[in-house]
Amino acid sequence: MRDFRKLQIWERAHNLVLKIYEITKLLPKEELYGLTSQIRRAAVSVPTNISEGAGKDSSKDFVRYLNIALGSLSEVQYLLFLIKELNYISDNQISPFEVEANELKMMIYSYSSKISAP
Repeated sequence: MRDFRKLQIWERAHNLVLKIYEITKLLPKEELYGLTSQIRRAAVSVPTNISEGAGKDSSKDFVRYLNIALGSLSEVQYLLFLIKELNYISDNQISPFEVEANELKMMIYSYSSKISAP
């Protein structure tokens, strides 16, 4: 069994969640049950799936959870794009999140390939 807290991908995903919670405080109050809730849930899903997968017995199961985390991360990326398109938050504020999400995606892909290799 792996300790998820020792995984760099989990740590980066957790830090992204903390940042998402901060930036979503800038969204309009009428989005509290819409975009704010949706992006927060999607972001939380990333480290949650990494930690759940790390607790599984097989690498095959872990890879499945990493793939779910990647799907949630893609959802976060779309919601960041939507927030920017709706002009709720400026490009300058959103850009670091987009970079972070892309870097994390590459890290998860790489880690997944590493643990699924024979």
